[in-house]
Order: sequence, then C-alpha cells, then structure tokens
Amino acid sequence: MLSSTDFTSASWELVVRVDHPNEEQQKDVTLRVSGDLHVGGVMLKLVEQINISQDWSDFALWWEQKHCWLLKTHWTLDKYGVQADAKLLFTPQHKMLRLRLPNLKMVRLRVSFSAVVFKAVSDICKTLNIRRSEELSLLKPSGDYFKKKKKKDKNNKEPIIEDVLNLESSPTASGSSDFFSTVSPGLYSKTMTPIYDPINGTPASSTMTWFSDSPLTEQNCSILAFSQPPQSPEALADMYQPRSLVDKAKLNAGWLDSSRSLMEQGIQEDEQLLLRFKYYSFFDLNPKYDAVRINQLYEQARWAILLEEIDCTEEEMLIFAALQYHISKLSLSAETQDFTSESEVDEIEAALSNLEVTLEGGKADSLLEDITDIPKLADNLKLFRPKKLLLKAFKQYWFVFKDTSIAYFKNKELEQGEPVEKLNLRGCEVVPDVNVAGRKFGIKLLIPVADGMNEMYLRCDHENQYAQWMAACMLASKGKTMADSSYQPEVLNILSFLRMKNRNSASHVASSLENMDMNPECFVSPRCAKKHKSKQLAARILEAHQNVAQMPLVEAKLRFIQAWQSLPEFGLTYYLVRFKGSKKDDILGVSYNRLIKIDAATGIPVTTWRFTNIKQWNVNWETRQVVIEFDQNVFTAFTCLSADCKIVHEYIGGYIFLSTRSKDQNETLDEDLFHKLTGGQD
Repeated sequence: MLSSTDFTSASWELVVRVDHPNEEQQKDVTLRVSGDLHVGGVMLKLVEQINISQDWSDFALWWEQKHCWLLKTHWTLDKYGVQADAKLLFTPQHKMLRLRLPNLKMVRLRVSFSAVVFKAVSDICKTLNIRRSEELSLLKPSGDYFKKKKKKDKNNKEPIIEDVLNLESSPTASGSSDFFSTVSPGLYSKTMTPIYDPINGTPASSTMTWFSDSPLTEQNCSILAFSQPPQSPEALADMYQPRSLVDKAKLNAGWLDSSRSLMEQGIQEDEQLLLRFKYYSFFDLNPKYDAVRINQLYEQARWAILLEEIDCTEEEMLIFAALQYHISKLSLSAETQDFTSESEVDEIEAALSNLEVTLEGGKADSLLEDITDIPKLADNLKLFRPKKLLLKAFKQYWFVFKDTSIAYFKNKELEQGEPVEKLNLRGCEVVPDVNVAGRKFGIKLLIPVADGMNEMYLRCDHENQYAQWMAACMLASKGKTMADSSYQPEVLNILSFLRMKNRNSASHVASSLENMDMNPECFVSPRCAKKHKSKQLAARILEAHQNVAQMPLVEAKLRFIQAWQSLPEFGLTYYLVRFKGSKKDDILGVSYNRLIKIDAATGIPVTTWRFTNIKQWNVNWETRQVVIEFDQNVFTAFTCLSADCKIVHEYIGGYIFLSTRSKDQNETLDEDLFHKLTGGQD
C-alpha cells in the first residue's frame, strides 16, 4: 500500500493556461497530475476544475516550448515528455483566419490550426466550393507585398475600410449542425450533377443538388465566381511588381509547409495569408462544377500578367487586355444575359469540352496511342544555329519529324540517306518566337546536352505550318508523339490563339461611346501603359477585342487561362540557389515536369532535368542541401538561398504526386502518398 506521502511524491503540479473564448484574459489553472496520466485525463480534469458549462470538444492542449499539439489523447504525459516546467495552453483548434483570394477578395473564416496545412487547405476549398484543393496552398506574404500599400496609406487621412466576405460560421470549423438551420445550404456537390451554368458560370439552381457542406449562399458564391471590377491604374501602380528573377524568387519564399499545422508554423489567429494555386497542373477543369475555381484561376493569371510576374510580348499583352475587357463587360451583365437556345448551349458545351482537353494536357482518349503507323511531318523549314560573332542568318533545309525526333536534310531528295543532324526533343524547352503582325512564325528549341543546352531556331512560312510543327515539338518535349489524341486539339488551339493575335485593321472598331466606357490602363501592366497614349491604347485593345467579342463568359476565362499557359515562362516557380561546387548563385525554375537551372544574370536556361529521369531526391537537414539523383548516375545538389530547402523539396514531390492523378480515381486523394513524396525524409 502507498502512503499519502508516497502518492504526493509521485504526482506534481502542472500549470495550464486556458484560452477562454468569451474572456479577453487567459487564466492559469493548476492541476495535480502524475506521469502516467494520459492527455485525455488531463483535459477532463481541466474542464472539471474550470467548471463552466460549454462545448469543449474543439479544445486541445498546445505545448508552447516544443511548439506542438498534444493531439494523441491516449498518450501519457511521460510518453510526450511533459514535466512540471511545461507551458501548456488549452485552446480551440479552430481559429479565425483572413485569406486573400487570387481575385484579391478578402475572406474571413474559421480554420483548423491543428490539422496539417494540406488538410486545412482541403477544408478551406470545400467551404469556398473549389475542387482539386491539392493544387492550392497558403502563402505567407513577404514584406514587399505590403511595402507600397503602406507607403500610400500614410498619405491617406481616411482609413480604407475593406469589404470582407465573412464566413465565420464555416462548417469546417466546429462541425456544429445548429448552423445549418439558420443559413442557406451550400453549393458544394459531391455528385456529378452540374451545379453551374457552363456558359456564364451562374449557379444552376434548377439542377442544383443542395448539400449542407458550405456556408456559401448564392450571393456569396457569385462574389467568388464572378470577376471583380478592374482596379484603377493608380491602385495597380501601387502594387508590388517584381523586376528581376531574384525578385520573383522572393515571392515564393513564403509557402507554408503542407506537412505541419498553422500553429506549428507560427501563424497567429486572424493573420492574413494568401490562398493561391501553387501547382500549375490544373486537372479536370470543368465549367459545370468549377465556376469558382475557373474564376479564381483566371484572376491569378490576370494579376500575374498585370504585375509582370510572367513576361509576355506587347502583342500578347493586348490579347490579354481584350479578354479582360470582354470578361469585365460580361461579368457586369451576366445575371441579365439570356442564353436559352439549346442548340447554342450544345455548341458551346462542345467547344468547352475541346478546350478542357487542352487545359488538362489532352488526356481524353488514348485509343490513337495504339496505332502502329506513327504520323510524321515533312516540309521545308528555315534553320538557324546561334554561334558567336555570327549574324542571325536562316538557311532552308528539308525537315522530317517522326516519333519524338526531328531530322533535317539538305533537300527533299536526300531524305532516304543520312541526315545532316537528328535530334531527340524529349525533355527540350520549346519557346514560341512569333510576331503575327510581322508574319514571323518561329520556334526556339533548347535541347539538353551533357554540358548545357543546345539552341536552335526554326522558321515556318505560315500559321498552319507553324501550328503543326509547334504542337509536334511541344508533345515531343513531353515524350509524346503525334499519334497522341491531344495533337489535333493542340494544333487547333495554337491556330485559335494566333487568330486572336491577328489585328484586323479593316474591321469596324467600336464607336466613340464604347471608347469612353473603357479605362485602358486598367487592363495592361503599368509599364505597357506608359508606352502609349490612352486613346491609342484603347483603340488597340478594342481592335483586338473584335476577335473575342462573341465569346461567352466562361469560355473567355478559359481562353485567357489557355493563353497564359502558352507563354514560355508559364508554370515556372523561381528560387535563388547555390549549386554544389559553384561559386555563384543561380536561379532554379521548378515546373510541373522539370527543373531548370537558369543563369541569374542573363535569365538564359543552362540545364534542364526532367522529373521522369529522377530516381530519388532527399534533403540533408544538417547542410540544408537538396540532393537529387537522376538516371545514368547523374547527381545534382544545391542549397536554397531565397527560401527554406523544404519548400523546394515539397514542390518537386508535389508535382510528382499530382502526376499520379487519374479521372478513374474517386474524389479522395492519397494524403499519405503526398506526405511521403513531400516530407523530405528518406
């Protein structure tokens, strides 16, 4: 038998600070516990001693010194290593968070601070009615993001009151069923019943399957699914714009670790974070279910263009401006427009279906892959191979494209003999070199070789030839042939984009009244706006608008996203790194299928590594170095200078995880596989 003295010596006092939701001050509660008491027992004692009747089910213990949650309630204090000096906080797991969406709208909602970020983002996206949450993540904005805004606020005597979409009663928070009796049911459907009009993106209430999974009312959904009015040129000029690759690298330093919780990463209650598409691999984009997702994706693309986070030519900038202007006009009148003609709907749905194939990378039908006769292209093209001290002179050759290789001969008659050169384009960089107005249709190829990149330029004679060869090169770079089902849609989409660029000077430009309702500086980057007078810019945007004026709203957004995807820099996320053995800093570009080493001074790609050639990758946590092993015993290692090495490691693993998705799978994701690929452990 233990005496009372023995019992006292085996137990000890534990001080727990209680985070009362209805009181400003936190209160300390002292408990007498022993090391073999499990965490659940500690919380039970705590609630009994507090003696306040309320729902404590969302509360858990947070260990401040160790920076971790004590969520395994069956574990004892000894197993966790909790002793008398431990500072524990008894606090709700769900707290308020302010999220800046891609359309710059601020949303305030209750989020789990104890779940890993991957799960928290999944719950947030479910609340906001955004499918494929694995493509998004949370970004902690850098000081540069607020720098110009703060400068402007000092000059403003009156504070700006922002309109915040408050979704405080989010069901992802507490799971309380009382909420649903007082608010309209949400718009998130787990069935394949269409929940949006595929033409104008409005909620399709007639075919709606109402689920109580989201606090979004129809009005709130419209705020997220429709484009916001354009920002004024002054507001645009006050936003942070990266000027170099190093500046762009800084923007990507704040991605949160998907394998840790918000609390573990020092995020405070009611802090502002950015919700963004992190991975540029957009799967199963469908207008019938994805009005919010498509709009937010369009908005992220729009701001990337306006703030010059991605480079484009002036000609392309005008196309983006025309589409923005068109979308802005349609968004204002979307609720009053009437698209009732069934044949019209069928035609538009068919067009959107074709567009979906392109946006997904053409995963529609693989029957053509099985044919034995691989198509080939053969035609006269002009070739230029850059060499030092030589002028840019193109020379004509007979080119033959078959499988994933391109060969060229001095003339057509020599095709059956040995080619001048034969190059495999698998893993190469394909960059458009086009000026439609100047009738220039070029393709720049950067082909990986042992000591860097082999550069060559092809010049086509006309649009059709360019579209065929460009599509073939793009597929070959991904290891696909022209037998792939995505080849023909890719050719058609390239042609479609070229026609959008084609300025038709003969067409009637809108009347002066239409000129007056446009502020052209809202639709182009500030640098582009400075080059032109306002009337001249408006005329050029309206001229480009003639090519897209008949597009319905959702198709125009999808076209904008597609045009964004066609830019050479699309999908590249930059980091400043130092490669092992190097004496200078380089830029590492991470894309959905490859890594690119880029010269920080010139911006020219040096080497490309495809994900398909990666055998393994890990992080040396002592040296903070990412080590990657490729086929044929090729190794590379680098330390990350602009961000934590875990962020870059997670990017690589995340893209490889996304490549495993299939339409045959159900909606549930293999979260364990994601953490295995992104965790950074062997």
